[in-house]
Amino acid sequence: MLQDIHAGDIILLHNNGLHTAEALPLILEGLQKLGLTPVPVSELLLEGDYYIDVNGIQRQK
Repeated sequence: MLQDIHAGDIILLHNNGLHTAEALPLILEGLQKLGLTPVPVSELLLEGDYYIDVNGIQRQK
């Protein structure tokens, strides 16, 4: 499943998810093996004036 993840992708984990806590270490280990580093969503978002294109990609105006 993690093989479909790419840099810049957002992984949504629910705080009260039944298996979130037990899955998180496996997810983090898998991301590390792919050379990816988890960051807060705020680091992925463009600052300033932007729009979302028809493909769901955030672009600066």
